[in-house]
Amino acid sequence: MERLSLKDVKKNFGSTEVIKSVNLSVDDGEFVVFVGPSGCGKSTLLRMIAGLDHVTDGTIAIDGDDVTGMLPLDRGVAMVFQSYALYPHMNVADNIGFGLRIQGMKKAERDAKVAEAARTLQLEPLLARKPKALSGGQRQRVAIGRAIVKNPKIFLFDEPLSNLDAELRVQMRLEIARLHTELGATMIYVTHDQVEAMTLADKIVVLRDGRVEQVGRPIDLYEDPDNMFVAGFIGSPKMNFVSGTVVETSDEGIKVKVPEMGDVLLTVRPRAEHRATGSGVRVGFRPEHCAITETGIAATVRVTEQLGNLSYLYLDTAGGGSLTVEQRRLTAHRPGAQVFVTPETDHILAFDSEGRRI
Repeated sequence: MERLSLKDVKKNFGSTEVIKSVNLSVDDGEFVVFVGPSGCGKSTLLRMIAGLDHVTDGTIAIDGDDVTGMLPLDRGVAMVFQSYALYPHMNVADNIGFGLRIQGMKKAERDAKVAEAARTLQLEPLLARKPKALSGGQRQRVAIGRAIVKNPKIFLFDEPLSNLDAELRVQMRLEIARLHTELGATMIYVTHDQVEAMTLADKIVVLRDGRVEQVGRPIDLYEDPDNMFVAGFIGSPKMNFVSGTVVETSDEGIKVKVPEMGDVLLTVRPRAEHRATGSGVRVGFRPEHCAITETGIAATVRVTEQLGNLSYLYLDTAGGGSLTVEQRRLTAHRPGAQVFVTPETDHILAFDSEGRRI
């Protein structure tokens, strides 16, 4: 069942159009993540769903009801912000239950909801504490508890983990995933962190300059991107891109000559028939889809990153290009070493001059 629908939604700030005709549907119980570079419109779109920013044009519907002009309180949504926004003079229990008190809920019912949220978030021992006596992760759990007690139709998260250190981010990411499973709730989550997007999402929405570039399952965006922007944005380290020219087409695919790799010929299997011999293309392949071999593309190791379970080699090719190669465990190659690289043909992608997948 469709829980949320956005139809031709636009947002202008003065003469500047920041959201450009976005269409999107979110099913009941889905975990949807908005990703994209800074300034692409992720938070603005979330705030329009919440009712905190007005819509310049288009409609937003929740459970089939048009909520475009409704106040935030009437939409059945709850938002968790990047800043915890806790009241410093209130204890944890009062912070969680404050919104219910404002709505006029009776104390007994309010206390029961606060207790239930505290159990879900493992905050029961902390209910009497003030925010200053809590860690960053505990404060974020209190902010999430304040959303849970409202029993909203949709949870909205605006980069909720960005203020936490790396270890706490991992813990809270697991907590949010657990909550989604336990509550079966519809959640929309804004982040610039690809790991959060890939691990949490049922569906990822990639935004750029106020437009939706692609919507799909995390693995689909990773393995089958629609364009060069999505291919480069999803994945870390980013996909290798090199420029080339189509010199031959056959039933096996297209052969692309790549000058910056010493005029090597790469075979690409395009999505559809491609007969544009002589046309310029951009070829992409991920660091884990190329290997160090005895022959192939000649390169020199510029930098190595040893991560224990993985190593990344940053290479300069003989033709003046650069590549990143992933290796399992520690690598024996050191800066200055001469190596050869061979990409896996089944994982090479090609894009036209405007960045569209071919």
